[in-house]
Amino acid sequence: MQITAIEPFLDYFEGFRKRTLRVADRIPPDRIEWSYRAGKFSCGDILRHLGAIERYMFVENACGRPSRYPGHSPELAAGYLAVRAFLDRMHAESVELLSGLGPEDLTKKCVTPAGTPITVWKWLRAMVEHEAHHRGQIYLYLALLGIEGPPLYGLTEEEVAARSLPRGEGVGPGSSR
Repeated sequence: MQITAIEPFLDYFEGFRKRTLRVADRIPPDRIEWSYRAGKFSCGDILRHLGAIERYMFVENACGRPSRYPGHSPELAAGYLAVRAFLDRMHAESVELLSGLGPEDLTKKCVTPAGTPITVWKWLRAMVEHEAHHRGQIYLYLALLGIEGPPLYGLTEEEVAARSLPRGEGVGPGSSR
């Protein structure tokens, strides 16, 4: 997907973020700093990381500036409500800054923290892919805690299977038509 205008991308990203927040909202407040093992990201670390890296790395770079990523420690926000407020604030700042990018800005090169030049629209696409990775981690953490994550698009896998035609029926490869 090539991003040629910022408004449709921001609309897409808002919907994407809402799906991430539905997963994050399943984290019990008393487990916000839980991790499956010492030294690994906690649930709060993941959410702080998402907010901080979006705002201070991806967006700074997309705007032609160097990364200012501060890490993911509880000093940024401690406690469930503060972590969620931090994530929301970072996202709001990011959207405001990205709203100022025109079509010509999206085709410029920015420089990643690794020193790699990349087209801005590709960097923004990488930002979304990065969030998908961490959303998956939150789903896994919830499963380890015995908490069912929300269906991503409204149905569980089992519900999709139950509402689907048996293989070989219908149209397409393997169909009987």
